[in-house]
Amino acid sequence: MQTTNTVLMIRPTRFSFNQDTAANNRFQRPAAASEDVQRQALQEFDGYVAALRDHAVEVIVHDDRDAPHTPDSIFPNNWWSSHPDGTLVLYPMQGHNRRLERDKGVLDLLHNEYRVEHLLDLTALELQDVFLEGTGSMVLDRQARICYAGYSTRTHAHALDQVVSHLGYELCAFNAVDRQGVAIYHTNVMMSVGTELAVACLACVTEPAQARALRSRLEDSGKQVIALGWEQLESYAGNMLQVHTAAGEPLLVMSRTAWRSLNAAQRRLIEAYTTPLPVNIDTIERVGGGSARCMLAEVFLPKAQQAYPAAKECM
Repeated sequence: MQTTNTVLMIRPTRFSFNQDTAANNRFQRPAAASEDVQRQALQEFDGYVAALRDHAVEVIVHDDRDAPHTPDSIFPNNWWSSHPDGTLVLYPMQGHNRRLERDKGVLDLLHNEYRVEHLLDLTALELQDVFLEGTGSMVLDRQARICYAGYSTRTHAHALDQVVSHLGYELCAFNAVDRQGVAIYHTNVMMSVGTELAVACLACVTEPAQARALRSRLEDSGKQVIALGWEQLESYAGNMLQVHTAAGEPLLVMSRTAWRSLNAAQRRLIEAYTTPLPVNIDTIERVGGGSARCMLAEVFLPKAQQAYPAAKECM
């Protein structure tokens, strides 16, 4: 199944500009001295959760802890991913304070509430300065079992090879840059893959053969492709995530910044396949450098009380 009805979100306690990640996240902007970004982020977060629940999406809210200070806890999809066979993957993070997010209660929650049949722990790669930041670095087509990934300082080939090998995915990798020629820090900023629809800033992929291969792979796997322009990329239009309601209806979640950047034809095409859900996360986007998809950690694990066959060993 490509989409889930259950997502986990981290309610912020000390949200702020993260100096530890700013060097290669060109979407981050420091807050003004007079801004109360924690208060603003909390309001946006609670509004986001309410919007999802109003559309019958199950949202697990985990309250962040004050200490240690992890300003990017609000973006939990980067350090773990879950899979229907009971596999939980932990990823090597470039940002040192982002590594601390692993010890703030989320893993206990997952182990208590869900059946974790196998843990694939890649965090030791941090000692080798090898990084792969979860479903930020990778955009997964779970139906076709394709992993799309743009190489960057946070997305290394060695780690990618391990993940796709263990999970049984085909890798479609490429080099993607912003309009200044700097590598896109996370693949999920420039593309998103749903059940029938994909959005991608193909202009980011400057090598023509790679761009053709990316588009062909998306189309060959049955996706209708919406090509994004530079301004749409910079408005987080690539950072969408499709989920589904309790009744199984598709829902495409994005920020209102992203939705406003789309033209009328693109909006109509989205509405032909799914229900768009734009949310106001203006402060979180600007200060945090991440958007709607980054705030959602998809839960595909089976429930703890649900019987499930043992997963194949990955190690």
